[in-house]
Amino acid sequence: MDDRPRLRDLGVTIGTLPAGPGNAITDVAGVAVGHVTLSDGPVQTGVTAVMPHAGHPFRDKLPAAVHVVNGFGKSTGLMQLAELGTLETPVVLTNTLSVGTASTALVRHMLETTPEIGASTGTVNPIVMECNDGAWLNDIRGLHVGEEHVLRALAEAGPAVEEGNLGAGTGMSCYGLAGGIGTASRVVARGPRRYTLGALTLCNMGRMEDLRVDGRAVGRAVAERIAAEKAEAREQGSIIVLLATDAPLDARQLRRLAVRGGAGIGRTGTHFGSGSGDVVLAFATAETVPHAMPEDPEATRRSLHEDAMDPLFRAAIEAVEEAILNALLAARPTRGKQGRGRRSLAEFAELVRG
Repeated sequence: MDDRPRLRDLGVTIGTLPAGPGNAITDVAGVAVGHVTLSDGPVQTGVTAVMPHAGHPFRDKLPAAVHVVNGFGKSTGLMQLAELGTLETPVVLTNTLSVGTASTALVRHMLETTPEIGASTGTVNPIVMECNDGAWLNDIRGLHVGEEHVLRALAEAGPAVEEGNLGAGTGMSCYGLAGGIGTASRVVARGPRRYTLGALTLCNMGRMEDLRVDGRAVGRAVAERIAAEKAEAREQGSIIVLLATDAPLDARQLRRLAVRGGAGIGRTGTHFGSGSGDVVLAFATAETVPHAMPEDPEATRRSLHEDAMDPLFRAAIEAVEEAILNALLAARPTRGKQGRGRRSLAEFAELVRG
């Protein structure tokens, strides 16, 4: 299992749009990703941090929006993000019971890098998103994620995105298999312009029998192979999707884009079970929003024409679908608390091949 293929290595290409050079969310210039992994017996958890652009996220905010597909989740900061339409911190991903710790750590990071917060200006809106890794693999009651892990993930964020069961994805399960972090990207051409859209997914959802790969019912075949280790009948889990683009979109357009992320999730087979927290957050890097109001309060901003949105909708759907499948293939077989295990989809590569 040292050789962990991506979906395209198995001859499967999702959709029709071309991928970016790394087929990752970091194909959007300025986006960076860092992981800290905690994997030791019953401790199977961690942190993933996503830096949204190369500048200062608080002083130069980004247009952003959120779409809640199913709201069984404990994320922080989404209410203000939806109200104001801006993202002003990195995004931190972790397990459900570590949201408070991660939020405190992210606030500390922002206070250290932004002395005006809480002094000469208002407070900060930390964005922390989660999935529950304690349902099967992780000793979630142990509260093993510390502030130091969040700060290290932020400090180590870079352009290379590792995938699979590491970082926040360490203890996640997806379609009854090892889940975790996946990523993909698409490039869209509109007239003389080219735009990149990238997706990053934290995958912890789905029933094995429902898994589909490019429309094929691969999960049923996997379930037949490992009938003795069959996935639980009930779908309960979560998925967090981050969408980044360099297209000049406002918050309203980004919410429309985030809605399409749900279609990408659904194409892999999940039905968004009652106990699943399924959330899509989208942001655009083309135009920043200054925290401090300039002397002239009016601003002229670039904006994509509404008739040019369709290819970006397609890009979001394709990238999310492929990111989920990349997460499944990259995840290693693992064991966690009470000796429980998860197999990897890569063990069944012959069923996945196109």
